[in-house]
Amino acid sequence: MSALPSLAFAGIGLMGLPMCRRLLAAGYSLRVWNRSPEKCAPLVALGATQVERPAQLCEADIVLLCLADTAVVREVVFGPGGVAEAGRSGQLLVDHSSLEPGATREMAGQLEARCGMRWVDAPVSGGTAGAEAGTLAIMAGGLADDVERVRPVLMQLGQRLTHMGPVGSGQVSKACNQMLVACNALVIAEVVALAERAGVDAGKLAPALAGGFADSKPLQILAPQMASSTFEPIKWHVRTLVKDIETAVRLCAEQGTAAPMSAMAAQLLRLHGSRGNLDQDPATLVQLYRE
Repeated sequence: MSALPSLAFAGIGLMGLPMCRRLLAAGYSLRVWNRSPEKCAPLVALGATQVERPAQLCEADIVLLCLADTAVVREVVFGPGGVAEAGRSGQLLVDHSSLEPGATREMAGQLEARCGMRWVDAPVSGGTAGAEAGTLAIMAGGLADDVERVRPVLMQLGQRLTHMGPVGSGQVSKACNQMLVACNALVIAEVVALAERAGVDAGKLAPALAGGFADSKPLQILAPQMASSTFEPIKWHVRTLVKDIETAVRLCAEQGTAAPMSAMAAQLLRLHGSRGNLDQDPATLVQLYRE
């Protein structure tokens, strides 16, 4: 039986922390780095090795990222003390962040030209609950052989890994995912507010519609939170949804395809965020309609 590859992970946030816990539980050796070093402490307690600079992550066979946006990924990979300084041919970088597809393709080419390290973009869907349970949906872009090489690792994190095409294809797929999520979340907020105004117990909507044509995971998760005004603990952030839907709308414009629903969703999300909600849970979207 071949030994497990050594892993490294940058970005110990709402998603990264439970993902790393699963990798450690599966027996992988894990090096970790985070811009706020104290966030690594729970993983060090479980046996992870904390490093001071992203370049030190390259002592592992596979480096995984789960970071906030394109600018942060670029800094961690190409900035001083970054991954590109120590990467080498034969290593893989697996990026779980949600980024612009064009920037992903550009950075992948730059990284391979600089040090020989190849890139797999593998954004995820399923939220913190999916990260904790290992039931994420993972959409991967990259060479088929590279995706297959990391499949055993990523199947510790998700219930499904789909190779969508060359580098950048995972990010295109995530943009499609976020268009559906953002529009769905806003309509759920409208529905909850309508039920409340019309004298219907909005807390009964999700179970009443379960299994019907209107059912969805966002409905089952968000509608009860919205109906009960349960906005803590924060499972994801409005700012993340704003960033992702804006990426999707720009991608649609680049490709010459119309996206009126997503463009409206982006406007409403920006409005909600401008009212001090960027770091709040998207369940707070119901307040747009209550107000």
